[in-house]
Order: sequence, then C-alpha cells, then structure tokens
Amino acid sequence: MFLPAGFALPPLPYLLAVLAALALAGGALAVARPAVTEVTVLAFAPWMVTGAGLYALYQVDAVLDPVEPLFGSPTVYLTTFAVMGVVWALASLASPDARFGTAVLLVAGLGAMSAVLGLSFVVAFATPPVRALWPAIGLLAALVAALVAWVGLLQVRPDVGRIVGAAGFLGVFAHTLDGVSTAVGIDVLGFGEQTPLSQVIIDVGAALPTEPYLGAAWLFVLVKVALALVVVTVLAEYVEEDPTAGWLLLAAVTAVGLGPGAHNLVLFTMADPTPTVAAALVH
Repeated sequence: MFLPAGFALPPLPYLLAVLAALALAGGALAVARPAVTEVTVLAFAPWMVTGAGLYALYQVDAVLDPVEPLFGSPTVYLTTFAVMGVVWALASLASPDARFGTAVLLVAGLGAMSAVLGLSFVVAFATPPVRALWPAIGLLAALVAALVAWVGLLQVRPDVGRIVGAAGFLGVFAHTLDGVSTAVGIDVLGFGEQTPLSQVIIDVGAALPTEPYLGAAWLFVLVKVALALVVVTVLAEYVEEDPTAGWLLLAAVTAVGLGPGAHNLVLFTMADPTPTVAAALVH
C-alpha cells in the first residue's frame, strides 16, 4: 500500500550478489573509516544521479538482460551504493589524507554519472524526437525555486548556512527538484505517480479550485520544499553535535530527493508517457 509501484526485489541469485557486495562495501568502509565532511556530502551527489539514471535506463529497456535485475527499484540504489562504498573505502585506505579519498569519490562519481547520462542521451537520440526541453525547464525552475527558498531560510536562520553550507543547499535543491520534476511530469507531460503518499498530496491539489490555473502537483512542490527546509534546519543542529552522523544523515535525506528528481528528468528525456511508463515517477 505504501510502496511505490514497480518496487520489487530481484531473483534470489541477484539479491544474494547485491547483499554480498553491500557486505563487502560495509566491511571495507568499517576498516577504512573515511572522514565525512560537507564536501563528502557533495561528492555523493553524482552517485545519486548515477543510480537514478540507471533506473531510468532500466525502465526503457536499455539495460542488457544479464544484469537487468540489478537495476530495478530499489536494487539499483543498493548496487550503486555498493560500488561507491568500495571506491570510497579503497581510496581512503590508499592515502591517510582524507581529501584524497573524497577527491577520488567525487571524480569517480562524476565519471559514472557522465557515462550514464551520456548513454541516456544516446537512447534519446535513437528514438526521436529528443525530449530535452521540459526536463531542462524543470531543472532550471527547480534551481531558481531552491535558491529563493534557501535565501529565505538564511534570512530567518543564518546559522544554518554557516553550519551546513553548500551541502544544506544541495538538500533543499534535491527535494525541490523532486517536486518540480513531478509537477512537470504530471501536469505537462502526462506521466503518473508511483508512490501512494505522494499521490494523496497530488490528489488534494487536484481537488482545489486552483487546479485549472496551477495544475494538480503544485501542492506537492510546496510540501517538498517546506519539508526540505525544516529537515535541513533540524539536521544543522545535529551536524554541530555529531558531525559524522549528521553529515551522513543529511546525505541520506538528500538522496531521497535527488535520486527521484534526477530519475524523472532522465526518464522524460528518453520516453513519452506510453502505457509501460505512464506511472513512472518515483519518490
């Protein structure tokens, strides 16, 4: 009832392989104990987009059959995390300088993200017309809205910016992107919503007199932005008390927004809302 449509575990052999990879990554990270800072949270971002893009490719059948079960939802995010964890741990073990491990994490993530986004554009160009206009508009609108919300927050709580800095803005942007991309998908492109709770909020927006003017998903955008601001503010206090746990929790919160938001934009670029992808948005 509360799980998104399409949420399913892979066949047992693939599931065991993913769990083994996660155990390996977890063990390696426990040994390496890499430092976690504001920059680390930013370095996680390309990996979040990588996982999101891989899931979008899975939805349009652009993944090879032998590895396809590794890229469904939620397995793709576990697969991506396992690879990221191993890379991060090995880089941290290779040098005592924490900046080296973070730099490798960021560069590897940017490389993986570039490869996945590049493949998505190849798929998009192979099935014309290329649908890049509305994803680009959604990305720009989300960036502007997140900047406005962030500046507003700093007027009320300037200490939040001092504590979490760019990582805090990334968290706000991630959930703004999720909300705005959902609005674009539902109100403009004709996609559907996979997650029941999100659908409830969208249905409330659709029932309001504003629907003919603002569409059905505007309330969902507002809720996402407001929640992001509240959560980032709360986590700023946690970061001050326990930096490592606080930064990791902020990264997790960011992933919950940036993953779905990036997924939506990549999917919109590659696919029209045909019956097979009509309910393709995830949150």
